[in-house]
Amino acid sequence: MLDIIYQDEYLVAVNKPAGWLVHRSWLDRHETVFVMQTLRDQIGQHVFPVHRLDRPTSGVLLMALSSDVARLLSQSFEQHKTEKIYHAIVRGYVESELLIDSPLMEEQDKIADKFATQAPKLQECITHCVPLATVEKEVAIGRYSTSRFSLLELRPETGRKHQLRRHMSHIRHPIIGDTAHGDLKQNRGVVTNFQSRRLMLHASHLNLIHPITEQPLRLTAQWDIPWQHLINQFGWRGIRPALEQHGEDLTCHF
Repeated sequence: MLDIIYQDEYLVAVNKPAGWLVHRSWLDRHETVFVMQTLRDQIGQHVFPVHRLDRPTSGVLLMALSSDVARLLSQSFEQHKTEKIYHAIVRGYVESELLIDSPLMEEQDKIADKFATQAPKLQECITHCVPLATVEKEVAIGRYSTSRFSLLELRPETGRKHQLRRHMSHIRHPIIGDTAHGDLKQNRGVVTNFQSRRLMLHASHLNLIHPITEQPLRLTAQWDIPWQHLINQFGWRGIRPALEQHGEDLTCHF
């Protein structure tokens, strides 16, 4: 069962689990679990995607309940009329706000874009980065005797493929658990010392104007248990209470 965080007669939003594909893909023919099909079966009606989240990313995923509403929502995303807010845990200390204005080369898939006729283009990419907390742990990962981490709030102005992951790697603060753009030695160290195996990137909030009622809509998805487990180990509980899970059993299951 998916965690439905909002639903009306026009829209439905879920807290997408990390590791789930949004929809079927011939690139992942062996997969059997998808958000769209699971949600369709869960609510008993067709759903229409309007944006995407990478497979290892968790958080707010919005879908329309008709093709007409999907078209309106897609226009909002294309015209940058929505606000997306992510949280990430990264390597090292980020101690001041950053505006990362660094163009990125269009990222093509080695298989899906194998026969693309156009060369990749350099695309404008802008990300706002706000540090929320830092920690230094007495754990040696790499050449230093301690390891430093930061909790960040990230607000992308543009929506390029892997933008946040690539931008954080660009400023040498890769996201923990990123196997494509991150620090593999750091990732292994975090698994060994903190039992965290997932990409530490979460789509926490999506703010938009409802396409039908024209009222402001703020969607929020809480961190999952592996996220909360690492937050607790780093002493960051209470920094973003609206995103935290509460209760006696926050045992991390992998």
